[in-house]
Amino acid sequence: MPNETPRTPAAFEDHPAFAPTGDAEYELTTNPFEAIVSPVTDGDDESTVAATVRVPTLSAVVTDERVAPVVEDGWFETLVLRLEDVGGVTQTATASVPDITRTDDVVVVDLTLTSGRPDRLPDEVKAVFDAVEGTWVLGLIPGYEYADPAKSLLQRAEQDYDESGTGGPPL
Repeated sequence: MPNETPRTPAAFEDHPAFAPTGDAEYELTTNPFEAIVSPVTDGDDESTVAATVRVPTLSAVVTDERVAPVVEDGWFETLVLRLEDVGGVTQTATASVPDITRTDDVVVVDLTLTSGRPDRLPDEVKAVFDAVEGTWVLGLIPGYEYADPAKSLLQRAEQDYDESGTGGPPL
């Protein structure tokens, strides 16, 4: 039975990492990709949200040359394999197996998350979106020159590594 008070939308409205986009959708603002979530059900026992993140294909972020189709296909196949269990990063939600599709320039990852704790769904969705981002970055192939968002994400990762003390100046 649906809850009188829409707890799930309220949880996303109150979360600092999400902003409403209209039509009962919320966008993750801490991620460089288009990452949208929308409540599907808001029940007394459990709530479900639909989550979609769009990331660029490899060839969409390479600046210096054309990516061979065999490289692009291999990159995509590896990304799909790595993202099959992306929902495993959740703690209080159950995630569906993601549906992952590709066009010329975009990879779309769609899945649903269901939880008995609608107040925790924003954190769970954010964890999934962050895992998609991290998996995408890990899949970037050395030797290419990249445009944003790949370029800035790689620079941030390098800076974080340097600041961790494992690769930076002595403390």
